[in-house]
Amino acid sequence: MADMEILDTADMQNTAEKQTAAEKQAALLPNGDKGAGHAAAHATTAPGAGNGKKPPNFLDKFFEISKRGSTLAREFRGGLVTFFTMAYIVILNPLILGGFTADNAPTDVAGGWLSAAQVGAVTGLTAGVMTIVFGLVANLPFGLAAGLGINSFLAVAVIQEVTWPEAMGLVVINGVLIVLFGATGARTAIFKAVPKELKAAITVGIGLFIAFIGFVDSGFVRPTKGGPPVQLGNDGSITSIPTLVFIVGLLVMGILVARKIQGGLLIGIVATTVLAAVAEAVFRIGPGSADNPGGWHLNTPVLSGQLVSVPDLSLVGQFDLFGSFARIGGLAATMLVFTLVFTNFFDAMGTMTGLAKSAGVAHKDGTFPKLKSAFIVEGMGAVVGGATSGSSNTVYIDSAAGIGEGARTGLASVVTGALFLGSMFFTPLTSVVPLEVAAAALVVVGAMMMAQIREIKFTKFAIALPAFLTIVTMPLTYSIANGIGVGFISFAVVNAASGKAKKVHPLMWVVTAGFVIYFARGPINALMGI
Repeated sequence: MADMEILDTADMQNTAEKQTAAEKQAALLPNGDKGAGHAAAHATTAPGAGNGKKPPNFLDKFFEISKRGSTLAREFRGGLVTFFTMAYIVILNPLILGGFTADNAPTDVAGGWLSAAQVGAVTGLTAGVMTIVFGLVANLPFGLAAGLGINSFLAVAVIQEVTWPEAMGLVVINGVLIVLFGATGARTAIFKAVPKELKAAITVGIGLFIAFIGFVDSGFVRPTKGGPPVQLGNDGSITSIPTLVFIVGLLVMGILVARKIQGGLLIGIVATTVLAAVAEAVFRIGPGSADNPGGWHLNTPVLSGQLVSVPDLSLVGQFDLFGSFARIGGLAATMLVFTLVFTNFFDAMGTMTGLAKSAGVAHKDGTFPKLKSAFIVEGMGAVVGGATSGSSNTVYIDSAAGIGEGARTGLASVVTGALFLGSMFFTPLTSVVPLEVAAAALVVVGAMMMAQIREIKFTKFAIALPAFLTIVTMPLTYSIANGIGVGFISFAVVNAASGKAKKVHPLMWVVTAGFVIYFARGPINALMGI
């Protein structure tokens, strides 16, 4: 009997500890929703076993919604918010890769070009399919779409040497290599070799990066003609209505989040979009251009043309896997693949690190559930993106907006992916949300991600310097991969030179050597005559 009492007491203590931990986790969730915390606190209780609650439904079981302290409503809201903050890629990717005529499109060495309408269709298709697959397989609230760094690299540099189909063939090869890295565990091993302080710095750096993107996309920060690299608005003043809409949206979303209003970001996006549409109707602002610097940055908040259109998927399968090797030689083609792999590999790794921490699903060492599956599916995004000529698809840092709204599982990704598939048919409707509104959400989420800076011990300079360099390099060079590379190199060198070489994992040295080559690829190509 005494033994039974001891066991009962121990069980009650364990249950209390689990409830306390779950409630603490719930306190960190956005909007202060206590319902999720109670669900997490009772996650160990058998469904319906004397607690008066209905057993979890199929979606709850499959996506572990209650287990992660979330709800169906929060997952759907998070998926919506992620889509609205990512939807600009359906408009922007066609403008980067394609055009409406050969005169306004990037042309390859053979004079070939991609139709903007066709690129838009495959952009929505690939983002939709890969985001849904990622949600189902990896069960994480991350959206995938054409990576802006790689698509710009293809349009500016790669097609100066090869044709568009050959360039997309290189993207497919890049994706196959990344999938192999993920399947063999090499990518996971590298991920685990990164010190937790650097992982925290990556998260913080991404927060600053997406906030900076928001400031630039809204016109709140602009380049100067001379002097400092950037300035506030035009000559230090806010002079455009779209930027004013961004400021209003930023404040509205900030207030809603601060007041812990459920759906704060989504409400802010919808309300600010309505404000933007009213402003456009009243003032006839129009799209931004050299003649209209105060216009909307990317898309004007009006419904134009047909509401529904049939997507043209003619670009699917239009790639040449090995044509570039025959055209420019094996060495030159290999260097292009190396650049694609390094950019894709570490951009995605850094992004997933930051998003997992923001979602509260990361373990103490920075890893997260289904890590290997996530890496493999993300690599498949590059394969499918190249095969559809929409460029390599990768995890988007904009997913942090949905996470900030409360998304914790892959169900949010399924919602986002379904909306991307719908965007192929409703492009005019997708374009109603101006980039300035999405930019406001990014800045709010960037502020949320800054909380991870508490994980970095700035009192130890061998950690402080690499962490600091990682954080500031991302926004200043507009690249997550650059920030990771600078952080890796400085961490390895500083710790080794200060007598702490044992703290540097052997794989860190391998990756550091790779980053040295990556940063010096320009001079290396020149020496090789590429």
